[in-house]
Amino acid sequence: MDSFYLICFTVGLVLSLISVVGGFAHLHIGRFHIGHTGHTHTRGTSHSLSAVNGFTIMAFLCWFGGAGYLLHHFSIFAASLVLVLAVVSGIAGAALLWAVLFKLLLPSERVLTLEDTEMTGVLAQVSDTIRDSNGIGEIIFSQTGARRAAAARSEDGTAIQRGTEVVVIRYESGIAYVRRWDDLNSLP
Repeated sequence: MDSFYLICFTVGLVLSLISVVGGFAHLHIGRFHIGHTGHTHTRGTSHSLSAVNGFTIMAFLCWFGGAGYLLHHFSIFAASLVLVLAVVSGIAGAALLWAVLFKLLLPSERVLTLEDTEMTGVLAQVSDTIRDSNGIGEIIFSQTGARRAAAARSEDGTAIQRGTEVVVIRYESGIAYVRRWDDLNSLP
């Protein structure tokens, strides 16, 4: 039985490590894609994960195998009691992982829409002076609850000093084309 528990532990641990590395690297296996969101996508459809899924099965195997090996090898309990305790341990480990991932972390996750990342109309502040005649500077702005920076040019080609509030008129090829907020505010 030691070998059985050790194999379960090893398989659970190795598959868990592969899923962690695959999650960081967007692992592609055939037509399946495992990404950062915790969802499995197959040919354009998305399915939410239930309590019994690949992650919790791997956690169950790892905890079941580890607890079973330790109890069987280092305790005086009978084999049947060790099996029951190992199953309880595996369920507890899987439930813990499920609670942390799917009840605490995933509910706060959301897919960004085009409107969330739209640059046109964003109010920003110049952090690095934008030089005249198509010189490039930098703006700082807040978007989706985070502070961000972007390369910027003056839309009309005039210099804009550091600290000036500007509005993004358009965004092309990674460069925000901006105008002074005061200039836009004074237009009829």
